[in-house]
Amino acid sequence: MLRAPLLAAARSTGIRRLVEAVPATRSVVRRFVAGSETADAVRVARELAADGRRITLDHLGEDTTDAAQAASTVAAYEAVLSALAAEGLAEGADVSVKLSAVGQFLPSNGEDVALENARKICAAAEAVGATVTLDMEDHTTTDSTLGILRELRGEYPWVGAVLQAYLHRTEADCRALSGPGSRVRLCKGAYAEPEPVAFQEKSEVDKSYVRCLRVLMAGQGYPMVASHDPRMIEIAAALAEENGRTDDDHEFQMLYGIRPEEQARIAGSGARMRVYVPYGDEWYGYFMRRLAERPANLAFFLRGLATKS
Repeated sequence: MLRAPLLAAARSTGIRRLVEAVPATRSVVRRFVAGSETADAVRVARELAADGRRITLDHLGEDTTDAAQAASTVAAYEAVLSALAAEGLAEGADVSVKLSAVGQFLPSNGEDVALENARKICAAAEAVGATVTLDMEDHTTTDSTLGILRELRGEYPWVGAVLQAYLHRTEADCRALSGPGSRVRLCKGAYAEPEPVAFQEKSEVDKSYVRCLRVLMAGQGYPMVASHDPRMIEIAAALAEENGRTDDDHEFQMLYGIRPEEQARIAGSGARMRVYVPYGDEWYGYFMRRLAERPANLAFFLRGLATKS
């Protein structure tokens, strides 16, 4: 019942000001966001690497309509990749990039600007042995994002894509992106989407997720299973075994701050476990979507405010 209001709040500047004004908010946000600086992202990457977990770093920000801000986001990714390399943490690392943060929504030539900026991030990643995954946003950006992905893969065939199981189209997109070398992160989806394009019931989203998993695991690409749902993780592991996959040709992904013990367990079992680590000052939209995904997250936030205010 709270999902829709929380997702609406994620785009409300008024509610954002109220949430950010509460002194205790940031201390609670630290459960889900590494911090605001490059050094915070590197610190968390080092901590996760200590027990075998890999990382994908997301410099927070989206819906950018200013070219200078988009360029600043590119510089932030270049800086964090350089810092990871200096610490010996870049090899096998990944960065997650929202195209709307690097110019996709600019009023003039937004897609061209986003493509060029994403290309710069890919070059910086390749130079240090890391990879890039293009985050997916709401359904209105899907075709644009997949178009930019195709352009990037001409030069950087390892660029990853994110597909969202709650969209009706996603099973077909999985088939199109299940070829050799294709890296695909499958998640359930975290935006408020209308009924004509997205499943509305959790049971239908779950069924779609399993159908999409079947396509990816049977394909020739590299599936990235982004889920905290124990049942989906169990199904993914069974499908990987059924299709003769080894621990090296697929991976599991979870969000920083959610089910850390399970993350460590999966990594300890020999499977690949990657943690999605956001950092930066623009944490509000990301944080509100995390609250909308799971009631337990909202309860945690409210308890934190009660004990810290």
